[in-house]
Amino acid sequence: MAATIDPSLSGLEMHKNLNPQGAVIDEIEGLIRVYKDGHVERLPIVPCVTCALAPDMGVTSRDIAIDKFTNIWARFYVPILCQSTKLPLLVYFHGGGFCVGSAAWSCYHEFLATLAKKAGCIIMSVNYRLAPENPLPAAYEDGFTSLMWLKQQATSSCGGSVDWLSRQCNFSSIFLAGDSAGANIAHNVALRLGNSNNKVATLKPLTFKGTILIQPFFGGEARTDSEKYLAQPPRSALSLAASDTYWQLALPRGSNRDHPWSNPMSKGSTELEQYCRLLPLPTLVCISEMDILKDRNLEFCSALGRADKRVEHVMYKGVGHAFQIFSKSQLSLTRTHEMVVHIKAFITTRS
Repeated sequence: MAATIDPSLSGLEMHKNLNPQGAVIDEIEGLIRVYKDGHVERLPIVPCVTCALAPDMGVTSRDIAIDKFTNIWARFYVPILCQSTKLPLLVYFHGGGFCVGSAAWSCYHEFLATLAKKAGCIIMSVNYRLAPENPLPAAYEDGFTSLMWLKQQATSSCGGSVDWLSRQCNFSSIFLAGDSAGANIAHNVALRLGNSNNKVATLKPLTFKGTILIQPFFGGEARTDSEKYLAQPPRSALSLAASDTYWQLALPRGSNRDHPWSNPMSKGSTELEQYCRLLPLPTLVCISEMDILKDRNLEFCSALGRADKRVEHVMYKGVGHAFQIFSKSQLSLTRTHEMVVHIKAFITTRS
């Protein structure tokens, strides 16, 4: 069963723009329209919510500005019962094809609060800049900016509005994570760390223990079997047409889907091998059986293995892309519970 976007997630009706800005030149139905004059319209398919959580959730949440100049902010999740112990930190990047999505989306708010509680970790969910207004590498730069902000908190002795983070976070146990495009961001931020010893040194005393990539969003000009033959339902969280449009909007002008940011296994790219050699972080890859990205995710795991990278992957049977975020079926809830268990084990054994 492929994951579909559950209409119940949105309390807002999708609407047509009453004042169109000229012709629509790119569109992913129900999500985003790009007009000829450069105007971008994002449709409210998922509501944004405040950081409030029910008391019985067992997690506190708060929003904090990371970079006011670029408007990067993050939503933090902290388990209440663990507040006397320093916890590992998961730096998380949301999905959305680099073009849509928010750390304030209700589906991420629910999923990450649950993950923080059950995995016993602090989660920093980064709200990064979106394409096409801010094409790649803007999201990668925002990821590194977030890590620099964390380093400032780890080395600050002045207290202030985020002194709670220094008291509760184990800065020697940091994981980079994300789903879909967010997993691509986590991977590329790790690549930048691994391909430059100076960047790793710049971020001390932060210590990175692993990457957790959930259905990582990769592409390529040649189609894989899962892209060609895995039929997707009408409301699939990721169709092949939507994937192509996301890459067209997100990549630098003139690039195709074999750009290394899209296809890390592309011919002639040495970044992945260099990264594995210089920053051999353990990696967990979560793959969905019914996802069009399944084959690319498996190829990625094989490439890491050939480069002597410590990689493990889990295949979630019968579910599609972003099932843990969008689908409320019983099967998806079961698989989401399994995913949380796997992520917790990965973090616990490396913290």
